[in-house]
Amino acid sequence: MSDESLVKQGVAAATSMVAAIVLLTIGILHVLSGISELRRDDLVVAGPEYIYQFDTTAWGWIHLVLGVIVAAVGAMLFTGATWARVGAVVICAVSLLANFLWLPHYPWWSIVMIVLDVFVIWAVATWKPGYEEGI
Repeated sequence: MSDESLVKQGVAAATSMVAAIVLLTIGILHVLSGISELRRDDLVVAGPEYIYQFDTTAWGWIHLVLGVIVAAVGAMLFTGATWARVGAVVICAVSLLANFLWLPHYPWWSIVMIVLDVFVIWAVATWKPGYEEGI
């Protein structure tokens, strides 16, 4: 393996640890969003006709449960285990989908969350554990 490839893997490994922190943050933000929606906060507004329309209580439970799962997977990502990395990619894809469907209700929040999900997927997908020891 070339030195350039080793450096790239070292950066990817460090980025994956950042991704674990970001994944924990995404989970916490989902939980806070879910609580806000369950309390029927004025922060969340119902937009025009929308094909995937749920009431805010349903969205609240979706975000709350998703947030707990995302945070748990984020904590497990610190181990670097293969199953944790696969779980991180899968749960980020689910989070990305949920935030895409949430776009009409809270666009800026959803866009930020989608960007964070894409970052985590990229960071975890480019990391190959075991290569960074040679650096």
